[in-house]
Amino acid sequence: MFAEALALTLSHQPDLRVVDRCCAGEPDLVTRTAAARPDVVVIDVEPLGSAAAEVVSALLAVQPGVRIVVLTGSRDRAQLVDAVRAGAVGWLTKGCTAADLLAAVRGVCRGEASLSPADLGVVLGALRAEVDPGARRADPLAVLSRQERRVLAELVDGARGAQIAAALGVSTGTVRTHMNKLFGKLGVHSRLEAVRVARTAGMRPRVAADGYPDGRN
Repeated sequence: MFAEALALTLSHQPDLRVVDRCCAGEPDLVTRTAAARPDVVVIDVEPLGSAAAEVVSALLAVQPGVRIVVLTGSRDRAQLVDAVRAGAVGWLTKGCTAADLLAAVRGVCRGEASLSPADLGVVLGALRAEVDPGARRADPLAVLSRQERRVLAELVDGARGAQIAAALGVSTGTVRTHMNKLFGKLGVHSRLEAVRVARTAGMRPRVAADGYPDGRN
């Protein structure tokens, strides 16, 4: 119903044409985007949870140059930062007006970004932490995305690639990609070094039901 209402709002505009619509969680979202070849994708990332950034990246992979505007009820700042890092150029809450949405769609077509001042501050703060040595010393894990933090937490628990993939519901290839990215951001070259940085920053193994650290070998 939300997708249909959104499509109806956009299709009533003389300068816009809706080429397809579907729910964000549908498995064929990426292939349908590739077939439709839109200039703009308006997507609700809330149902995607931690996979939101991966979906944004996948959409850009099949349709390079597409402008992705997020229209969502999510207030998750980590999800916002991850979506922008992945390539989203707009972030609007569902409390916005139809005029706000139309302005955002038209704006991104002109090469503009569509972020509120508050959201822009959150994104800039996260990006600053990636390049500011002082911020990195205060919290070396601040440079990681939420999904990279989850992978690192699994490493601290002693999990291996296939176990991490099962825990996160992703492929082992995706886990390797996340590991390579977090190694680069943390300036390390091995799992052991990454775990050492995480432990120094205060990340500890989670405790299983038997009272022992959930280490997996």
